[in-house]
Amino acid sequence: MTNVLEKLTLYWQYPFVRYALAVGVLISLCSSLLGVTLVLKRFSFIGDGLSHVAFGAMAIASVLHLTNDMPLVMLITVLSAIALLCTGQNARIKGDAAIAMISVGALAIGYLLMNLFTTSSNLSGDVCSTLFGSTSILTLTNAEVWLCTVMSVIVVAAFVFFYHKVFAVTFDESFAAATGVKTKVYNFIIAVIIAVIIVLAMNLVGSLLISALVIFPALSAMRVFKSFRSVTICSAVFSIFCSLLGILISILAGTPVGSTIVAADIVMFFLFSAAGALFRGARG
Repeated sequence: MTNVLEKLTLYWQYPFVRYALAVGVLISLCSSLLGVTLVLKRFSFIGDGLSHVAFGAMAIASVLHLTNDMPLVMLITVLSAIALLCTGQNARIKGDAAIAMISVGALAIGYLLMNLFTTSSNLSGDVCSTLFGSTSILTLTNAEVWLCTVMSVIVVAAFVFFYHKVFAVTFDESFAAATGVKTKVYNFIIAVIIAVIIVLAMNLVGSLLISALVIFPALSAMRVFKSFRSVTICSAVFSIFCSLLGILISILAGTPVGSTIVAADIVMFFLFSAAGALFRGARG
């Protein structure tokens, strides 16, 4: 334990470690807030679909040799979120089919473009890093940290400001619409925010593991708490804790950052499930 503390103290002196922890906390907080809504609306796979879109957008940016791919990836992912929302309302293409169509199409086109136009000598490594995360979270620049901070503050502020509307749309969209709530507008806001979170999370866990940041905290919190507010708060704390734990273990043990965070989420999910079962048994 003493050696671990000494290593952590040593690593804390380096700015890249502090940047990684700060960004990890912000991304985890944002993803957990919207994750509860997506899980309750049975639309949690939108994160998976948009993450594949982001992979395709990153492939396009790579082909164009852009030094900063964030603006292009953000634009394409947000536009895809809007298109996904509109397509999901079409009676001929249901929401789950639209997600699958956009998800698989973007993933295939992205990989095809990278094969046809890439100049990298390690294509397999680049693709694997993009899909499953890499050490890029440990090489963040000061500008990237500030961008993530600003975007995260906007996401959290939007969630807090529209909390009651999001609550209404989450639990009974038809009733909310009948009472005058502009459900399409708030669904649109949710979709755009999720798209922003997906792009921010690409450096943390990779495109294939982003859904874990959205789903696991919400499902774990639901094993113990029942009210929307309690689940949301618990989900945020859960997500931040697992991300910090995963990043620290990754730094100390040299394991992949994204996979380590998801592994921490899985372990904590089973612990919460056991705690919830014991709590219900004690009450029964």
